[in-house]
Amino acid sequence: MNFWHSMIWRTEGIRVVSPVRWRQLDGLVSVLWEAESQAGANGYYLAEDPRIMIFFNDVSSQVRISNRGDNFLGDSRPMPRAVYIPAGVPMWTSSRSMHRFSHLNLHIHKNRLLRFLAPSVGASAAQAALRRPVEIQDIAAVQALADLLVGEISSPSKHPLYAENLAGSIIAGLLDISGEDEKASGRLTTAQMNKLTSRVEALGDYRMSVADMAAIVGLSESWFGNVFKQTTGQTPLQWQHAKRVDFAKRLLLESDVTIAGIAAQLGFSDQAHFTKVFRQIVGETPAAWRRLQQGR
Repeated sequence: MNFWHSMIWRTEGIRVVSPVRWRQLDGLVSVLWEAESQAGANGYYLAEDPRIMIFFNDVSSQVRISNRGDNFLGDSRPMPRAVYIPAGVPMWTSSRSMHRFSHLNLHIHKNRLLRFLAPSVGASAAQAALRRPVEIQDIAAVQALADLLVGEISSPSKHPLYAENLAGSIIAGLLDISGEDEKASGRLTTAQMNKLTSRVEALGDYRMSVADMAAIVGLSESWFGNVFKQTTGQTPLQWQHAKRVDFAKRLLLESDVTIAGIAAQLGFSDQAHFTKVFRQIVGETPAAWRRLQQGR
């Protein structure tokens, strides 16, 4: 399938530092960018077809992204190492500091993506996977495949089928693909829960709404509300509190940050609120738990 991607994009404060390398394959285009971003740089991107971005260096502390606008208040989040963006979903970016980065873009014709997925998972599950955005920070397995694909983009040495299969493996490893039986069970998939966990850890002090969480896993808010408690046994708020308490335990054990400092870092309204939530989940106050662990 002859295909060339179509994308609207605007950037300010970003410059390419090395010639762009690309390769056109069956129904997809692979592009390797190496660039430098200034503090305050920004970008806007909107593509007609699905695409994948894989960063070869961690920019999560330097770049924020949003899908709802360019004010980056409340809805923004750190840029993860790998992103799948469904067709027609806009993305805004903002850089906090000067940095260099390189990333692989895979632009994929939606019919090519369906042709790849449907024989294995069914047309309905494939369509659903195309609609679900994915953001992952831990990309060890996917990066190994991306490194191989970059080699074939830069210096093709094998039949195009090899590069196409590498791209297919990246797609299969990154997209949130569930079978019909998983959807019918009324429970979130392991991949969906992993995405939620990754987002909570990345956001730090920002508490997600039910709408935020539903959007991350590509479900309607009403459907998400029905299946989340069946999956976890907790409400979304209880689950987020539990994740933050887990992180608080690590800080209590591995650092000398004060209780008030941990409360502020994790987005609790004050030390009293943090202490109340911690005691409800752990059975001890943070100070008592820290003393108990240090005494062992």
